[in-house]
Amino acid sequence: MKKVRKRRGRRGGTKAYFTVIHENAIVKYASTPDLQEREFLYVNYIGPVFSEMVDKIVYTYKFTNLPNIDDLRSECKIWLTTILNKFDPGKGSKAFSYFSVITKNWFIHKVKYNANRASKEINFDDNQASKEMNKLVSYNTYAQDREKQEFWVLLNENIDVWKEEATKPNEKRVAEAIKIILSEPDAIEIFNKKAIYLYLREITGLNTKQIVNSLNKIRVKYKTFKIDWDA
Repeated sequence: MKKVRKRRGRRGGTKAYFTVIHENAIVKYASTPDLQEREFLYVNYIGPVFSEMVDKIVYTYKFTNLPNIDDLRSECKIWLTTILNKFDPGKGSKAFSYFSVITKNWFIHKVKYNANRASKEINFDDNQASKEMNKLVSYNTYAQDREKQEFWVLLNENIDVWKEEATKPNEKRVAEAIKIILSEPDAIEIFNKKAIYLYLREITGLNTKQIVNSLNKIRVKYKTFKIDWDA
């Protein structure tokens, strides 16, 4: 039986909001050139579930702190319609994982954009002092940047191996979810531990206990990987 994405109700129940019906609607939308059929699929299935998905991501990861968040939510929902036909189920990703990841990254970009704007409003004198200091010091980050890049590439390769070696479906799901989250490692610092667990639950469809059990096995493998890397 296929898993569906669920949210908890006030009394501990669950309510499905991204089901196999929506998954199939997106796959059909991306594969048909029929404009009338696309409009029907979007109005009746895709639009409503995209709206709920965006709202859920905004509140789960506290993007509500962004200025003009209501306008940004509407903008994101419109933007999602422009990339619907780019979804390719043949690449192995589920529609929910694909669109939730790019939605999260869209808002992360907005967070970074606002942070950059704020940094440009630093006191002019302080900024000038910083520039003068930089003239006195020569920075060469090539080696550090290269090492960082090689670390993430090798880690992703190892995660693929761990996924293949996994004997249980849950372990494979968690390994794949970790790869999705690590697709933009610099963004992880934005989230706290609770938010990452919530995202793992959304991607895998597993509960926290199931995720923790699988993560414990992956942590052992990662510890060995890190020891070898640091050696």
